[in-house]
Order: sequence, then structure tokens, then C-alpha cells
Amino acid sequence: MRAKMSTSLVAVTMLVCGVLSMVRAADAPQQKPKTPRQGYKAPDFTLTSLDGQEVNLFTLLKTNPVVLVVLRGYPGYQCPICSREVNDLLAQAEKLKSAKARVVLVYPGPATNLGERATEFLKDRKLPEGFTLVVDPDYKFVNAYGLRWDAPRETAYPSTFVIDHQKTVRFVHTSKTHGDRAKLEEVIKALPGVD
Repeated sequence: MRAKMSTSLVAVTMLVCGVLSMVRAADAPQQKPKTPRQGYKAPDFTLTSLDGQEVNLFTLLKTNPVVLVVLRGYPGYQCPICSREVNDLLAQAEKLKSAKARVVLVYPGPATNLGERATEFLKDRKLPEGFTLVVDPDYKFVNAYGLRWDAPRETAYPSTFVIDHQKTVRFVHTSKTHGDRAKLEEVIKALPGVD
């Protein structure tokens, strides 16, 4: 009889401990995703371009290093600093091409009308070969990369990454303000094979 009670007591104790640990885990604050850091592997992602093509980071990295530029998207207006940043990148398209870099521009925002907003952002600019604008509906990518600027009339922290063939982040610049964007000379210098 004592052996049965002892076994039952152990079973009840284990059950209570299991329930308590589940409650603690549910109450624990969710950890914020960390922004990829220099020297570490970049997390993979797949987003869609304006023409409906899937763009996968690891697939691009099989043949080219990637310059990943996270824009502010549409925080209620088209960001003039993002427009200037894209214009600066386009002005250096030949240098980026000679470094064999692919440039992926991420346009985050609420899913409703996001493609139209992204098309409006491009205006009359035609992206050259090697450049792609992708949309990030409902901030799935910026949340995963720890870049969500969750404040009124904000979307994402403007950021630039250079990622090499080994999926390693070689350069990171994240701005906690609207300005302070990555310097293009530093981005180009971080590309593999550029001295």
C-alpha cells in the first residue's frame, strides 16, 4: 500500500511540476529577434518581387553576394530619405555589378495595397539588372530580422547588410532614425573581392 501511495505521490508531483513549468513558459516574455550581426550567418528568407517572382536569399547567395537594403516602406507617405538612398544605389549600379552583387530592396508595410505603394515608390525609376524590389507584407521579414520600428507612423529601422556566398554577414548598418543611412563606399568595400 505504501509503495502505491509513494508512486502516486511521485506521479502527482511530476504532473504539478510539469504544469507549473508550462505556465511559467507561457508567462515568460517573448524574446525579441536579434538583428543579424557582422560575422554571423544571415537568416534565410523568401519574399516576392513586384512581378510576382519569389526571391530567396540563400538561392541568390549561391551565385552572388547580396546587398540587402531594408527601406521604411509606407509609413503614411513615401519616405524621401529612402528615395534618395535608392537613387544613390542606382548611381553606383555599375560598381555593384562589377562586384557581382545582387541588390535586394525590402519594402515593408501592411499587406493591403503594399504592392501598389511599392510601385508608387519606384515611380519612373527602372531597376537595372541585379536589383530587385521585394515587398514584406505585414512585417514578417522585419519582425524576423528584429528590425520592426513599432511606433506610430513607423514601419522598420532602415538597414543595410552585405552578405557573402558563405551566408555570412560582412557589413551591418541599422539606423534608429530616419537618416543615418549606410555610406555606399563602406557597402561596396565590404563586398567580397573588393579592395
